[in-house]
Amino acid sequence: MRRRALVVQHDPTIHLGNLEQVLIEAHYDLTVVDARHYAFDERPEDVDLVVVLGNDHGVYEKNDHPYIAREEAWLAARAAHERPTLGVCFGAQIMASALGAEVYRGDETVVGFRVVTPTPAGQSSPVRFFSDVPVMQWHGDTFTLPAGATHLAGSSEYANEAFAVDDWALAVQFHPETTPEMHERWLSDSREWVESAGYDMEALRREREEHSDAMQEASRAMLTEWLANLEKKR
Repeated sequence: MRRRALVVQHDPTIHLGNLEQVLIEAHYDLTVVDARHYAFDERPEDVDLVVVLGNDHGVYEKNDHPYIAREEAWLAARAAHERPTLGVCFGAQIMASALGAEVYRGDETVVGFRVVTPTPAGQSSPVRFFSDVPVMQWHGDTFTLPAGATHLAGSSEYANEAFAVDDWALAVQFHPETTPEMHERWLSDSREWVESAGYDMEALRREREEHSDAMQEASRAMLTEWLANLEKKR
């Protein structure tokens, strides 16, 4: 049975990456929208799956970017119906905000492959595939854990790296979707920002060579299992 996934992008270079093929293989038809120009006028409970991707803007920048408030309100309405939603980086942050948590600027800008450590609950979740598998990070924001959410993973830099709400919501602060091509594009487009944050471009490329393949496998495994669990509940 085919289902529909609404993919909420905020920048064409921050796309589904390696998650796309997993969704196609799970029989989802993909509708990709740009949140900056999307009306969010579709009934949120009618979409089978929503995937919210990364963003250069912060959730707290609603005054500067009015679309963020519109997107958050729509996600909050969807959450009220407990409809399947996956958030990646900014997507995780705006999901947390939609569920009543606080999103704010963190103490450290994290770029590159980092270890995230699943909690005991995370070890029983699809996030467990990232145990001992460094995963791509590209953010300087963080969030408090929403009430009723299950904490799934943390890192040495940020305590909240992943959470779930029952079986319908999964949010990860890291970037498991990043392909080598995406990584190189992000580095090339953001060289000044990356270097001003204290990172060496060639060192980041070496990290990619060392860790990307394992991360791709973990990413596919995480999403495949989460989607399979959704099907069991339908």
